[in-house]
Amino acid sequence: MIDYADIIVDLQAGDTGKGKVAHALAKLKDEYTHVVRYNGGGNAGHTVYHNGEKFVTHFIPVGVLYGIKSIIGPGCVVNVDKLFQEMLELEFAGIEVRKYLFIDERVNIIKPEHVEEDSKDTEIGTTKTGNGPAYRDKYYRKGLRAVDEPRLSEMVIDIYEEFHRQERVKILFEGAQGFELDIDWGDYPYVTSSHCTVGSAILNGVPPHKVREIYGVAKAYRTYVGAKKFSEDLQVFQHIREAGNEFGATTGRPRQVNWLDMDDLIKATNINGVTKMIINKMDILEQLNVFKLVMFKTEYVFDTTEEFQEFITDNIRLYCPSVKDIKFSLTPFDI
Repeated sequence: MIDYADIIVDLQAGDTGKGKVAHALAKLKDEYTHVVRYNGGGNAGHTVYHNGEKFVTHFIPVGVLYGIKSIIGPGCVVNVDKLFQEMLELEFAGIEVRKYLFIDERVNIIKPEHVEEDSKDTEIGTTKTGNGPAYRDKYYRKGLRAVDEPRLSEMVIDIYEEFHRQERVKILFEGAQGFELDIDWGDYPYVTSSHCTVGSAILNGVPPHKVREIYGVAKAYRTYVGAKKFSEDLQVFQHIREAGNEFGATTGRPRQVNWLDMDDLIKATNINGVTKMIINKMDILEQLNVFKLVMFKTEYVFDTTEEFQEFITDNIRLYCPSVKDIKFSLTPFDI
């Protein structure tokens, strides 16, 4: 029986530090019995620092780092070879992955032909990891599911049985990509192939009334990786990219940088029903002493961190009634 579920959702175009948020929340003793990845596949990367060591995960939920049962949920797609490689890397670092990692029987498998097809993309700017073709085959009803993949037999579970046939289930959902890349709500066609909203977490078998908190994660500026033109080639954006180490965790590609867009942030916050907002990387703007954002298609420039944060806080409270708390965080995330 599910006690509650907390959901982490990215309010921008990915790369906001939600992996760090998941890592910090999972650290809370006895708060969660399960950590679940609810969408996406190898096209996403969570970079976290655990016991002083850097880990980059693409499929595996961060719960394994704390010995919490971690599940790759049915909304995900998985490349089995890459998954095993990731497992070995964590095991080499002393993490007991096989003891805590499971995969729902409904997860669809990324096949070699999916990767081959995706590698030819020149229009969208995908990560070329095979996600799009794998999701297409899923909805064509001709995909291969985890339950039919012999290599995963020891890891496969039924997430319904896991959540609804046990006592005191407390779930932390971690997402991939971000709201601005959502297949429905993003800037189509420059989007990912899965749903990046709270609704995607619900589809992992959790009744909506069991959701307790929704953590919305953003950055003090915006970034994007892909084929579309996202920003002007300004020197200040180059400085932000270098100071913030804005290079893709999956591909290493440099991220395009732009100012925080309050209208888009408010939209993402309201659609996802965010209750707690976390805005990361304030220290990057402080380091460069530049505080700028856009709202109602107008640029606002601020002299201090305090003015910048006050403007954001006031407008989120005005336009987003579900938000109970806003936290501005530095790059070494501490929840």
